[in-house]
Amino acid sequence: MKLKLKGVQETLLIPLWSKAMEVEQPNPIVTDHKAVEIVKNLDYNFPNLDKEWATQLSVVIRTELLDKAVEKFMAEHKNGAVINLGCGLDTRYSRLDNKNYSWFDLDLPSTIELRRNFFDETNSYHMIDKSVFDYGWFNQIPGDVPLLIIAEGLLMYFSEEEVSELFKALAEKFSGAEMLIETIPYSLVKQSQNSNLIEKQYNIKANFSWGINNGNEVEKLNPNIKYIEDWHYFDYHRDRWKIIRWLSLIPYFKNRFGNRIVHFKFSMGTA
Repeated sequence: MKLKLKGVQETLLIPLWSKAMEVEQPNPIVTDHKAVEIVKNLDYNFPNLDKEWATQLSVVIRTELLDKAVEKFMAEHKNGAVINLGCGLDTRYSRLDNKNYSWFDLDLPSTIELRRNFFDETNSYHMIDKSVFDYGWFNQIPGDVPLLIIAEGLLMYFSEEEVSELFKALAEKFSGAEMLIETIPYSLVKQSQNSNLIEKQYNIKANFSWGINNGNEVEKLNPNIKYIEDWHYFDYHRDRWKIIRWLSLIPYFKNRFGNRIVHFKFSMGTA
């Protein structure tokens, strides 16, 4: 299948490839056969990514962290909903399907059109073909159940002003909801903007725009955000990080180069 993706949209292929390649590891961190199936059906030069072992490892660690966090939320909150923003070709619903939950995967129309080649909607699984900033999608999400919002590999491509505006809208509409986001350090934002980092690594025209150095910095973006916890990728599967496992013991290095999953809640009230 030929692909017609450009810019930031094309980055959705990196996590897909990363999870597909993980299946070949002796002790895979995640086993995603759906990702393998999709990769086999796409006409794309994936071998260009083979040298990016650190990116591949980061993706599967974030996948494991998010899977566990979603499973924990589902266990603690019955009959709820999950909305996955900028879902790309993510396969989490296939792995964690819980019939007591409504699941919504949201992305741009062209991406959702691509997804429909590999996923079918059901009574509990839905796809929404809108920009995350087209707040019309809010009305498709049930507002009277526990809600978990996911944004991985997404928010770093937008400005702090855009991220802050999104959080403001979410806080006003979904008070009490919890959110899991992937964040990158500000140093990688600067490196991306100064040296076209993503284009050099993956031949994809995209740039990072937003980052934070500590998880609790999300509270600065909106008064109704309550930071809960965060998980730094370098702290997991240290045997796979090669020399980085030792460099990450230096706080300066860890904070400048490692990604995190940040978990927070939108407190009750109006931002």
